[in-house]
Amino acid sequence: MSRSSSQLAQRVILEGADFPRLLTLLKERGYRVIGPTVRDGAVVLDQLASAEELPVGWTDQQDSGTYRLQRGERPTLFSHGPGPHSWKKFLFPPRQRLFAAERRDAGFTVMSDSGSVPKQAFLGMRACDLQALGILDRVFLGGDYADANYRSRREGLLVVAVHCTTAGGTCFCASMGSGPRAPSGFDLALTEVTAENRHYFLMEAGSEPGAALCRELGCPEAGEADMAAAGQLVERAASRMGRRLETEGLAERLQTSREHPRWEDAADRCLGCANCTLVCPTCFCNTVEDQTDLTGARAERRRRWDSCFTLDFSYIHGGSIRPSSRGRYRHWLTHKLGTWHEQFGTSGCVGCGRCITWCPVSIDITEEAAALCLPAAGAAASPRKDRTAHRR
Repeated sequence: MSRSSSQLAQRVILEGADFPRLLTLLKERGYRVIGPTVRDGAVVLDQLASAEELPVGWTDQQDSGTYRLQRGERPTLFSHGPGPHSWKKFLFPPRQRLFAAERRDAGFTVMSDSGSVPKQAFLGMRACDLQALGILDRVFLGGDYADANYRSRREGLLVVAVHCTTAGGTCFCASMGSGPRAPSGFDLALTEVTAENRHYFLMEAGSEPGAALCRELGCPEAGEADMAAAGQLVERAASRMGRRLETEGLAERLQTSREHPRWEDAADRCLGCANCTLVCPTCFCNTVEDQTDLTGARAERRRRWDSCFTLDFSYIHGGSIRPSSRGRYRHWLTHKLGTWHEQFGTSGCVGCGRCITWCPVSIDITEEAAALCLPAAGAAASPRKDRTAHRR
């Protein structure tokens, strides 16, 4: 389902004042528009009724265990970093009924819940999240058995991506090769530019539906100066990442660090709250629950998100395979950065930094991975950064 922009070189200019027209067109075409909005002190993802609900003029400060919204200097729409929501919740819902069965006459009638769903348009999807979408596609649609519930939401999805011009405090997508520019996989991609009292978007088509939107908007073609200004902003964001991760040989180095004392150090701090997996755009662990009413005439099967950080997740007859926090944290990190390559041909991390920002005890995946790649003595001699003052 990936799309490439290589054959669609159309680049136009959408003035900031005309941006609401894009939302209007999407809604007229029957799309349920999902995008960023401000709620409860954070930029979250939700259905948008109008462009006024976008986080106009908002930016954020992010660090380990720290998230603060703050007003920016300019009325931009996408100067914030990734928030606590990832787009996976709209394709792989946190709770979902898979089917229901009712007793009728001599047997049961099964009613599936994998039918048609409203068309969705993702507005403001970052490059890191777009790469995460490709990973989820391989997980749920690859192989011999595709997930019908995921597929019903994924088909017909229209993606309006945003090339990042501002790097977040916990972002490291440049290290993972997943941003800040999205090379493909979008229908439209926007680069937001503010300069000389002008606010506009360089808009490029990545699919025929995206090109059709460009034509209907009637936007003028972008000039060389417009494209150069947008490119410089994206390059600047790449050079100002809040974090970095050395990925060369990382999977192999993690394989040889299974008994490293740093695992115990991380486990002593980890609360097992599963925040990191819940905010992660690629984590897909889930469990199913069966429910039956008191009469036995109706039963339901529901799927909900789960996490490898919970003790019950690896439970089999006789107990849990990973009973210790050390074992669970080690499994998560080595899978995410290492063995995921063996399963899906890519890293399970896209460098969005959400797991760093939303960890209540400030565990930093980039810091832990770097320490685990050092000899045990060197890692022990390298003290952790004290971020207590930043926690809220």
